[in-house]
Amino acid sequence: MPESVLIEIRNHIATLTLNNPEKLNAFSDEMLLRLVALVDECERNDDIRVLVLTGAGKGFCSGGDVTLMGPEVDNRPDVTKAYIKNIIQAFPKKLEHVTKPIIASINGVAAGGGLDLALACDIRVAGESVRMAETYCNIGLLPGGGGAWLLPRIIGKSKALEILLAGNFIDANEAYNIGMINHVWPDEELADRTYKLASDIAENPPLSVRLTKQAVIHGMDTDMASNLDLIASHIAIAKSGPDHSEAITAFKEKRKGRFIGH
Repeated sequence: MPESVLIEIRNHIATLTLNNPEKLNAFSDEMLLRLVALVDECERNDDIRVLVLTGAGKGFCSGGDVTLMGPEVDNRPDVTKAYIKNIIQAFPKKLEHVTKPIIASINGVAAGGGLDLALACDIRVAGESVRMAETYCNIGLLPGGGGAWLLPRIIGKSKALEILLAGNFIDANEAYNIGMINHVWPDEELADRTYKLASDIAENPPLSVRLTKQAVIHGMDTDMASNLDLIASHIAIAKSGPDHSEAITAFKEKRKGRFIGH
């Protein structure tokens, strides 16, 4: 039986591919837990500097498998709440503490919990044929995968509420115009251009990349003085390591740096 999430590591980039293409990568419990476990492995692996999340086949992720929902399921409140907290919310909770950048490379369809997976990532890029929607309200549910917290912080409260409450699909160009995604690329170029972006990040000193990400996340929920103090500490750490000196030397010698991660 094929793995529900595939992993490929190349040139300091780990590509995680959701692998249920027959159902547009609708997720199962096993897929979500394996995804979290692989992210954990990538965080611990010093050779990996950037993560990419994408979907096999014609879709990024269509969210939860609707065929497994309904009155046949144990819908008792205590059972549902434990399931949402421990399975559905495991990925956004994990990414809150991951120091390495992760890029969502969105292909085809991203809907419901599948879109929430992308929203939890640091950067989102998409193919031109992509369609996205927060479809929870359409089936009498709520955005359990973090959409209600993530989306307003990405695109603002008013537009987020429209997308969350109406449940309508938007295309890649609209998603770009409202700031939900960073780039729209031709479908056939999506993988290569995502990899180029990931490579541009991976070629920089890893400690600087990780500490900068931490500073941005810290700054979203704190005051400027606290964040500037954190930045000063981070700079002191970065300057004390060999990668800063190597970066300056490489710049003067007009070559790419050879970094070791600290």
